[in-house]
Order: sequence, then structure tokens, then C-alpha cells
Amino acid sequence: MADTTHIYAGAVKSADGGKGGVFRRAAGDARWDALTDGLPDGAEVHAITVHPDDPDTVFIGTTKGAYRSDNRGGRWQRLALPDPGADVWSITVHPTDRRTIFAGYGPVGVYRSDDGGERWTKLPDPGLPDRVHMTFACRVMRLDVEPSRPDEVYACIEANGAMRSRDRGEHWEDLTLDLVRFAEQEKYKSRIVSQTEIEGMLDGHALACSAAAPGSVFLANRMGLFRSDDQGAHWRDAEVGRYSPMTYGRDLRTSPHDPKVLYAALSPAFRSGDGAVYRSDDVGKSWKRFDRGVKADNTMMGVAPHPRDPRQVYAVSKSGQVFGTTDGGDSWSESRLPSGTGDCYAVACG
Repeated sequence: MADTTHIYAGAVKSADGGKGGVFRRAAGDARWDALTDGLPDGAEVHAITVHPDDPDTVFIGTTKGAYRSDNRGGRWQRLALPDPGADVWSITVHPTDRRTIFAGYGPVGVYRSDDGGERWTKLPDPGLPDRVHMTFACRVMRLDVEPSRPDEVYACIEANGAMRSRDRGEHWEDLTLDLVRFAEQEKYKSRIVSQTEIEGMLDGHALACSAAAPGSVFLANRMGLFRSDDQGAHWRDAEVGRYSPMTYGRDLRTSPHDPKVLYAALSPAFRSGDGAVYRSDDVGKSWKRFDRGVKADNTMMGVAPHPRDPRQVYAVSKSGQVFGTTDGGDSWSESRLPSGTGDCYAVACG
């Protein structure tokens, strides 16, 4: 089993009655298995993280807390978070100190474990201004660590921008003011459910750092892909629209094999009939479509480069299509999660 790649997908309840949960498929196998042992009934899965050094260890964030499996999802154990039933949206293993793990949740907050997930600390309230009033509680969608500064942690928030900590989450700084500035221009204004047209610029979905660009951080939000080269103080549009007709940024990942390589999941909008995976080979300066021949019938929600094999990358659409390449993007396969599965939010592999 140690040499077998497994692909994981996480789902939430959908408006048409689809059920949430976490599913696993072995590469080359057509069957998806629902991984329910140890999970509470009705748990919806927002995040899946395979441990970078140990593919047997898998973490998931759900509407009913966070869980860990030591046998690739065969059995789940609830993590001892300070709030056991927290709505967890992101789990990140530190890139250089593997015993340090961060979990982001909603309303906006972060937990940290310093012992591989056995014990957890609830980090101080970031205390960000409440700029956007959504119909849901804002939540920490992604956390990442600056590789050259191991105490520096970044987080993006749906829908309240971004923040940074210089001390492993003990204190937080707001990185949102310069994002708000964009909404002074008509093309960056977007309001769907809130009271303000800055909503789109603060609707953060994913965030990534790269060892190839120290001091830089990349952000995917409703309005596109953005980049800061001064630790989040100032932002600029990465202008992915020059390379893609789809600019709604849902996921963003740095390759674990080459820090110059970034992957992005792009679509026209959250509710759409299309989606794609784009790749940058120059730390976000230019982009090209990576998923040759893929036809997503819904928004592309996640992308997952393999932690050990640079040729493998997987992606998932909101409707449950899972796409994968094992040859560096030259060819792609497609499989679909079982009938009755709800909206998919997460994909991982290892």
C-alpha cells in the first residue's frame, strides 16, 4: 500500500440533496470508497491534507471538527481541538517543521499543534475589522508558511481578505487594506450577498508561498490571482486574464518539487459550467492551461500536485468530476464520485 497513490475528494451537502463526506480511490482503480469509519453522521468535508512525508497519515477538516487517519482514511480519529466541533476549512503541515500543523476555521480563527496533531492551541483572535457582512461566518480558507521565514504564517479569509503572523500565529496583522484599494476601480467591484462592492476582492479562497520568491505571497480570490512582493503590505494583479478566459480563482498550490511551479484552479464563477487547471513555470509571471482535453461541467474547485511524484496532479470540479495526470499533463483521465454525492470542495493525493 505504501507504493500506491491514493486520491481523496471531499464533499458537502448540495441543494439537490447530495450528501457530504470523504472518498478515496487508488490510482488506476475505477472504484471510489466512502471513508466513514470514525466520522460523525452528516460530517461535510471542506479540506483534505495528506502528510507530505507519510502518505498513511491524512487530515480532514469538516463541519464537525478535524480528524486524522493513520491508515489512509480506513479509520478516523477526532483531533482534540479546543473547540471539538469547530467548522474547519483548512489544515496545513509546516514545510520545514513537520510536527507543527495549523488548522483554520470559521468564524475567523486558527489552531496550532506543535506535536504532530496530538495537542492543539487556540491562537489569539486576529481581531480583523468586520468589513464584509456575508450570509455565512467568514472562515480561514488556507494557511501557508513562508519557507525562508519559518515563523511567518499567511492566511486568506472568505470573505475578509488576508492576514499574516510573524510569530507562528501568536499575533496577526491585517493585510487587507491594499486589496480594498482595488475596488475603487469598476472592474474589481463585486457584490453578491453583502452590503459592499469590496466583497469580491476580499473573497479569498487560496493562498501560497514559494521558496523561489522569498517575501512574496500569492492569493486566489473571486476577482483573479494577486501577488505581493513585500510580505502582503501591497498587492498587484497577476493578470491571469491575459492567459485565461477564466479568472475566478478557487485554488492555488506551489509544486512540492519545484518552487517556481504554481498550479491554479480557475473558472468563470462559483456557479459555472466550466473550469480548468493552469500552471505557471516562472513563479506566477505567466500561465498556461495545463489540463489538456479536460471538460469540466462545473467550477474547478481544487488542484493537488502529488507530494512525491512531479508527474502526477489531480483536480476536482464542484460536481464531482476528478481529473488526473500521471505523465506531467500530457494526458488526463476522468472519474466521477458516486451518485448522490454533494458539492465537492477538496482534493488531495499521496
